[in-house]
Amino acid sequence: MSKVQRVYTDPAIYATEHQQFKNEGLPTTTRGWIQRAQAVAEILGRDAAQRDIENKAPRAEVSLLKSAGLLKILGPKKYGGGEQTWEVGYKVIREVSKGDGSLGMLLGYHLLWSTTANVVGTAEQQDSAQAVIIGNNYFVGGAVNPRDSDLKITSEGDEIVFNGFKNFNTGGVVSDLTVLEGVLDGTEDHIFTFVKTEQPGIIFSHNWDSVGLRLTESGSVKISDIRVPWTDALGWDASTKRPVPEVLGIPFASLLLPTIQLVFSNFYLGIAEGALGAASQYTATSTRAWPFGGDNKEKASEEFYILERYGEFRAHLAAADALADRAGAEIAAVYASAGQYGSVVVDSWHGNPGETLFSKINPNFQKAASGRPSENEALGKINPPYTITTESIFQNTSKESASNGYASHHSNGHSNGNGHAAVGQRTTVTAQRRGEVAALVAHVKVVTTDTGLNVTSGIFELLGSRATGKKYGFDRYWRDIRTHSLHDPVAYKKREVGVYQLLGEIPEPTWYT
Repeated sequence: MSKVQRVYTDPAIYATEHQQFKNEGLPTTTRGWIQRAQAVAEILGRDAAQRDIENKAPRAEVSLLKSAGLLKILGPKKYGGGEQTWEVGYKVIREVSKGDGSLGMLLGYHLLWSTTANVVGTAEQQDSAQAVIIGNNYFVGGAVNPRDSDLKITSEGDEIVFNGFKNFNTGGVVSDLTVLEGVLDGTEDHIFTFVKTEQPGIIFSHNWDSVGLRLTESGSVKISDIRVPWTDALGWDASTKRPVPEVLGIPFASLLLPTIQLVFSNFYLGIAEGALGAASQYTATSTRAWPFGGDNKEKASEEFYILERYGEFRAHLAAADALADRAGAEIAAVYASAGQYGSVVVDSWHGNPGETLFSKINPNFQKAASGRPSENEALGKINPPYTITTESIFQNTSKESASNGYASHHSNGHSNGNGHAAVGQRTTVTAQRRGEVAALVAHVKVVTTDTGLNVTSGIFELLGSRATGKKYGFDRYWRDIRTHSLHDPVAYKKREVGVYQLLGEIPEPTWYT
């Protein structure tokens, strides 16, 4: 536990909303989930500007996501989840972000971490992770930043031990579980694992004081002697202590990166749409017409330049919205083809059998002899290491757990990490398809970043000087997008799209693509 004192919001402030969501139960349709997200956004939007100023740890706000059921939207119904697809998940992230960008980001990151075992674990590990996370309605934070090399993992018998430091730990302070990531000593292999957040070995610095996304609790964390059984290493063989090629050596295992990159774009888009909505309401009710323009109007909403700019912003956001939906449908289709949880997904391209996404985006392109590997060759290449572990006995979080049977008995039904064959239909996702999806996601990242920054900075020209008052919080929209858009340079996404267009080469899988 950290010695630094942190002020938390109280979940009791949403007691009425908690009871209302409980009475209503989980939505059962796509429309119902979108409406639930809109209701949450409306609640959060009431005092978002004030909460941004106060900068308290959002325990109450996360509890609202829990009671609304949004944390469980992608989870299997048998454990109490909504069993919706990523296509719906992305739209829900977007809606929540309209009311509060920080909470939209936290929801998006949680949905990625909560489904990680679906991508890089065996079928048994996937099922046990869902049982724990969805069954308990846990919120998952993450101390994951591949650029940091300060968190080391050592192997001690049947356990792996984490020690070190992470500069960023999104949502960890208000989480139930924390995802740890580090490099196994003597190798270049990364291992991820879920651990219980509240334990002595996790020490939060409480130093997140950025200009934007202030309620995401993305500060640094010290990790001290966190012990996890080898059997919890997703995609690893606990007996050989090596990654399982049948699980981690296929293109599907690197799908986490385009999945979360599209998470980013959707909360950028939601924040920008929230900004435009709030600005429109202010202009219609509070902005005064300019009396010295030569073509004077009685209302600001009648002035040509104001109408023109709002039209421009709305059109650009509508286009970005359509592109994000297109990418979300494709991501969902890829997961569906791999037999993942969720609703039935119809191929959004309605193309001919075998038609690729690449030919849809650039139908006139003639593939050059670029010398890139064939799909069959690419299938045999190991993608960047994705080795995420799931919890077994979260209650045992100290060194004493080894003497209490921690290493020999696990309550989550894992088969010692050796269920190699149970990888379902994941091999149907080829390197080519994975690459095409990554390219489409890069398109969305470019458009939502540029459009989001343009809209959130441009609205001030339509509001007037009084709207810069701190109480209105119009600046938070730009601050939120500007802060996260520096996560990984969008210039590299533009380059990926350019290479895709000009040379016909799909993006190479990396920790950010």
